[in-house]
Amino acid sequence: MRYAQMIFSPTGGTGRTAQILMSGLIPSERGGSVETIDLSDPVYDFSMCSFAPEDVVLIALPSYGGRVPAAAAERLSQAKGNLAKCVLLCVYGNRAYEDTLAEMADIAESCGFTIAAAVSAVAEHSIMHQFAAGRPDGKDEEELKGYAKKILEKIESGTGEDGPQIPGNRPYKKAGGAGLVPKATKDCMNCGLCAQQCPVQAIDRENTKKVDSGKCISCMRCVAKCPASARKANSAMIAAASLALKNACSVRKDCELFI
Repeated sequence: MRYAQMIFSPTGGTGRTAQILMSGLIPSERGGSVETIDLSDPVYDFSMCSFAPEDVVLIALPSYGGRVPAAAAERLSQAKGNLAKCVLLCVYGNRAYEDTLAEMADIAESCGFTIAAAVSAVAEHSIMHQFAAGRPDGKDEEELKGYAKKILEKIESGTGEDGPQIPGNRPYKKAGGAGLVPKATKDCMNCGLCAQQCPVQAIDRENTKKVDSGKCISCMRCVAKCPASARKANSAMIAAASLALKNACSVRKDCELFI
């Protein structure tokens, strides 16, 4: 049996949440290692990802405006599930995940995975950090580990083959545009790290001040990874977005399990 996690986590929030859930999905007596497949890698050949029916795979993606990020969807769709059991994890910034889990389920099923369970969880907003600051926190960790125990029991018992009822709409809500495209400031040293790390290769490798706004998905990895803190999104646009989302994001949303 193989344990794997397929993760798209440009700024780390989805990855941290996935690690908590994954740690509870491996039976203690097995103590097996987990293979991590980074869906933010723009050059990896994801058609090489092939699983077996006895495998357990955690698919962890963030919600961008209530949808799966297009790059993540395209890469995940290349995997060959071969009836491997999968757990879906949607991570969002405390506003709403809307059709993200439904879209994840459709992609996973089209790849041949068998969906054992689905989870929604909250992590600190990747753009407006005041929302869900510090999450996943202790309460989240306790809930996620409890979910993992229930999911593991289901997988080991072989019950519930019909799969969980997952919320969402079909057709999905319309995907939004990027909007917030981080730019280099005067402190930029053109070291190239942002271009190397960009999940969609939107930053010019020769001149990192040049950004293809049509490719940028506003994931904020370049902002998070810049060693000189020399990449910023438009502060006025962030302030306006923060004001618009204040009511929706200020009340704590809890994790959810669909099993």
